[in-house]
Amino acid sequence: MSTSLSGPGSAEQAPGREPVRRGLPRTSRTARNHAPITATGLVGKVVLLGLVAGIAIWAAFPLVEAEHWIGLGILAATTAGLFYLYLSRRHIPAKYLVPGTLFLIAFQIFPVLYTASTAFTNFGDGHRGSKDDAIVAIQTSSVKQVPGSTEYSLSIATKGDPATGALVFLLSDPKTREVFAGDAGGLRKLDAGQVEASSLTGKITAAEGYTILNIGQASGRSKEITDLVVPTSGGAIRSNGLTRAYEGTAVRAYDAGCDCVKDSETGKTWTADPGVGSFVAADGDRLAQGWKVNVGFENFSRVLTDPNISRPFFGTLLWNFAFAIGSTGLTFLLGMGIALALHSPRMRGTNLYRVLLILPYAMPSFAMLLVWRDMFNTDFGLLNNLFGLDVDWFGGSWSARAAVLLVQLWLGYPYMFLVTTGALQAIPRELTEATSVDGASPWQSFRAVTLPLLLVALSPLLIASFAYNFNNVNAILFTTEGGPFPADNPTNGATDLLITYTYRLAFGAQGAEYGLATTVSIFIFAIVAVVAAISFSRTRKQEEVYS
Repeated sequence: MSTSLSGPGSAEQAPGREPVRRGLPRTSRTARNHAPITATGLVGKVVLLGLVAGIAIWAAFPLVEAEHWIGLGILAATTAGLFYLYLSRRHIPAKYLVPGTLFLIAFQIFPVLYTASTAFTNFGDGHRGSKDDAIVAIQTSSVKQVPGSTEYSLSIATKGDPATGALVFLLSDPKTREVFAGDAGGLRKLDAGQVEASSLTGKITAAEGYTILNIGQASGRSKEITDLVVPTSGGAIRSNGLTRAYEGTAVRAYDAGCDCVKDSETGKTWTADPGVGSFVAADGDRLAQGWKVNVGFENFSRVLTDPNISRPFFGTLLWNFAFAIGSTGLTFLLGMGIALALHSPRMRGTNLYRVLLILPYAMPSFAMLLVWRDMFNTDFGLLNNLFGLDVDWFGGSWSARAAVLLVQLWLGYPYMFLVTTGALQAIPRELTEATSVDGASPWQSFRAVTLPLLLVALSPLLIASFAYNFNNVNAILFTTEGGPFPADNPTNGATDLLITYTYRLAFGAQGAEYGLATTVSIFIFAIVAVVAAISFSRTRKQEEVYS
């Protein structure tokens, strides 16, 4: 007896059975991989790939100039990968996924990583650039005019808008008649044929490629002109009024031998401290110009242990939770109450009520915040005049907090009203009717059926609302501006949220501290992430119970 084994390619089939076909026919796969390309598709592909190549070439030059070879390699590999992907007829899903992934990396992942990395540095005012930049700034800021200093005729110019463009000094040496252009980057000689100068004073009156400011325009930017320093090999050039300039000598000079800055007038020495990114004297005095360095977890330690930062941080954190929970909870309760009232079949004219109730939601929030700020004014505000009160709403800590929550209630309840109305309409009336048949009161029916089902549907929205209100910078800046402030701490007010406190640290009048501000931002991110994760976990358990 012999047994015939039929493999996948065998022509023999069992009687009465259709052949089993696995996958697509070869002809279908071939047609799919070699689909004809339309003219429009070809033009679009050429344009887009040409744009990619142009952007890559544009980005390559600064990377080469900065000798950033790792970045250049990443750029080259990415560009080559995109060309391979879109010139090939394979990898169809990747053609759609790659652009979104690249945008995600460029606009989400990279900014987050850069922000996080800044938290481990001393980046801020006085610590923005490199050590060489700090040395140049120290030397040029100490320039003084000395006997025998070269003097120039000065014309103030710009290559852009006279009111906002970067300033340039156009200089003419009265003795040699040489002409120069100088800015913060240095001094460069100009061809005499490119300029026109006064025959009497030698002052430049016109220059090719530059717009010379008149007296009025220059007077409006006098502070910028005074602050502009043009570095030279022997010192720096500074203005002496609006028509004269001089090349002075730097009083403070860097000595590479001791890695320090010496003052030739006082003899004082500041030695470089790489740990803090500053030049520090023996008595602890630091020069204002420093450089950016990594400080490890110092910023995190300051937030948690420095009394000047930790006390306002934890106090603000408690109010931040109260504000976010209060704003979310109060608006939800009011919005749900109105939605339940209008959901009753005995209500008439519900469409008109709904249109009127969502008006606050339809108006620009920033404009309404400014209107509410004026309504709380002590002297002529609507609330005090209407109710005969004499309350300094923004003068006391608790009254200011109550005012902010009241504004949030007015602005936020229409949203909760809308989403609750939609959720109520999705709940079958048979469920509530069944509870009434069983003898339950309206409150018992609401508590046992309606509210749990509402929370299942609206919990993700409540979590999102909490996260939004936790960082609701507009609600504070446009109403109380963080105040009232205690006399001993003008950087942290009673109504400040962590985000507004961070904003003041980063851009405050006392000097920007970007490293410290990003550290607080990381704490904010961690807090919101933990709260959201716990809330979503409880929401999933709730869904399992009522599903």
